[in-house]
Amino acid sequence: MAGLLTSEQMRAIEGAAIESGEVTGLELMERAGQGVVEAIFEEWPELAGQGGDKEGGAAPDPADLPRNISGKVNEDVSPRRAVVLCGPGNNGGDGFVVARLLLAKGWEVELFLYGDREKLPPDAKQNCKRWLELGVVLPLENDLETSTMEADLVVDALFGTGLSRPLEDLGQVLLDICEQRAIGFYSCGAQRPGASARVVAVDLPSGVCSDSGKVLCEAGFEGLEQSTAATRAVEADLTVTFHGMKLGHVLGVGPRYCGKTVVKPLAIEKCHPTGGLVTLAQGGRGQFLGKTSQNHKYSHGHALVLSGGHGKTGAARLAARGALRIGAGLVTLGSPRSAMYENAAQLTAVMLHQIDGAHGVSELLEDARFNALCLGPGLGRGLDTQAVVIAALKARRATVLDADALTRFERDPRVLFDLLHEDCVLTPHGGEFAKLFPDLAARLAAPTETGPAFSKVDATREAAARAGCIVLFKGADTVIATPDGGCAVNSAQYERAAPWLATAGSGDVLAGFIAGLLARGFSAVEAAKLGAWLHVECARAFGPGLISEDLPEQLPAVLRALEGEG
Repeated sequence: MAGLLTSEQMRAIEGAAIESGEVTGLELMERAGQGVVEAIFEEWPELAGQGGDKEGGAAPDPADLPRNISGKVNEDVSPRRAVVLCGPGNNGGDGFVVARLLLAKGWEVELFLYGDREKLPPDAKQNCKRWLELGVVLPLENDLETSTMEADLVVDALFGTGLSRPLEDLGQVLLDICEQRAIGFYSCGAQRPGASARVVAVDLPSGVCSDSGKVLCEAGFEGLEQSTAATRAVEADLTVTFHGMKLGHVLGVGPRYCGKTVVKPLAIEKCHPTGGLVTLAQGGRGQFLGKTSQNHKYSHGHALVLSGGHGKTGAARLAARGALRIGAGLVTLGSPRSAMYENAAQLTAVMLHQIDGAHGVSELLEDARFNALCLGPGLGRGLDTQAVVIAALKARRATVLDADALTRFERDPRVLFDLLHEDCVLTPHGGEFAKLFPDLAARLAAPTETGPAFSKVDATREAAARAGCIVLFKGADTVIATPDGGCAVNSAQYERAAPWLATAGSGDVLAGFIAGLLARGFSAVEAAKLGAWLHVECARAFGPGLISEDLPEQLPAVLRALEGEG
């Protein structure tokens, strides 16, 4: 699986490569700058078609040259213009390389430096000197509107992953950059409908914490991350990072500020972080979910889903359907007497068994063939729910706990934690997480004044250690953590965005997916990661108009596609 790096891990990777003699800092900076320019032209090929390469590159394709209203090539068109903003560290050094490479391709480049060029790190200072042989370095003032209004491209190389403080002294600069993403502008005397300055961030948009995806802000801006009016970070159209994605690219509001993230290699693949790596959840073993003719239904397990009372049964049926569709050999819905007729009217392949109270659960689980449980969806929050959950956990089966099975214990979560075991998976959303782990939720929601900030990864890891089982903290940036610190992020962002999952019952289906995978013999962490990944793929496959009932029915097509890939 792909790894997500912290800023410290990335520094260690680059440091190890330099120390080993594999590469120099200057070479890394040159590769980074080249990667940014490549990514720009890959994303917007029309920007590559104007201006000759001053270093002897190929002439532009005539098809890419600007034309007037009659279709003839406009030979009087001015070169493309870029504004490059360099910061006081090595991210700024990357910016000097980008500026030099764009100038060599015939662009007009205006470069601004935030800070004192005499205090730049050695490699960045060397690239600053190279730039000074070609152009000038302007001080970064608090108003860039005049420069950015006529720019085709704004390059943010201010801070990247190295930021550890808010950008309170650059508020107007950031506002000027962000406004150019939405303002149409005139180029060479001819309007380009819908055009605006593209904003490219080097490594990470300045103002965003690399390890948490939060916007760093000074005290008093508690609502900053939800406010588009209070600008404290660059909003990029494209973010170009190196070697691997960072946590901030997928956590919190990071993806919103990144726009689109592209990874460019630094050719130092032999250097890997040691310990604490967060993986990016992928399909993995999903291609092995098929069944063979030598197996029978009990070979794939028997999942038990518990239903709530009359009028509260839909969530459990959604979970049961999800468990069955993902391949559990048998699924039984345990229903109280009051809801038997209601459930029976809706079920066919899912079996139905009357269970009243904790004693009924204990009695049914004397049958060892029930090897996976799903508790919580629509179960209710009464005292009987707590007793039922306790009875089920004492049976020591692989168990998914969701919704009411979690919130019922908010008064004293330790009662629940004392019963959990390594084959349990908790699947809270933000509100449920706050009820079980109020201190962690408070730290996560606190204003972020310094970096690296407390992240959703940090919170979920601590929660898993405290609970002693797998914790799946839901969201577009779902985090799955194990008690020993293992961690994965299932990112439903960028090209995997699935906003249609914001619909009633989708979390119940996810709980059912995980329970079905547990029944089939997947470990708790494998079931959580694969279930979350398939959940997003089903939503993406269906698209707009999705309701929760559609998710299990989309699984066959998704699984067939996975088998084809295998």
